[in-house]
Amino acid sequence: MATRKRKVRKLRGSRTMGWGQVGQHRNSGGKGGHGMAGLHKHKWSWTVVYDPDHFGKEGFKPRGRANKVRSWVNVGGLDEIYQKHGGSVEKDGLPLINLSELGYEKLLGGGSVSRAYYVIVGSFTNGAKEKVEAAGGKISTGS
Repeated sequence: MATRKRKVRKLRGSRTMGWGQVGQHRNSGGKGGHGMAGLHKHKWSWTVVYDPDHFGKEGFKPRGRANKVRSWVNVGGLDEIYQKHGGSVEKDGLPLINLSELGYEKLLGGGSVSRAYYVIVGSFTNGAKEKVEAAGGKISTGS
């Protein structure tokens, strides 16, 4: 068909281009709405195919989760840990227990310790420090 006979050329300048009253067939009506409109309604099949993860939740991490201590041991368990994992390694003349290497994050003050140890751990309570030092040992957060 010749370009000059096409409808778009014939209606050029007619404001509505053959689509009736003012404003019809203009903005977003032909698309089914602006933006993400209709994803739960008339565009649901599009959502299923092209954006199936659009709705719903994606994970959740409560505040403070990163600082939560997940593994700990009481002072009363130091003797058993030394018998199981300890060796001839000493530091400052005391038998060394490196709780950080064994996977413990914190030393708590429950129980009692029978002998002096040099304990290395990420963190500890005041009660644990008092009991270790009362037995003649030392406690440290470094390596």
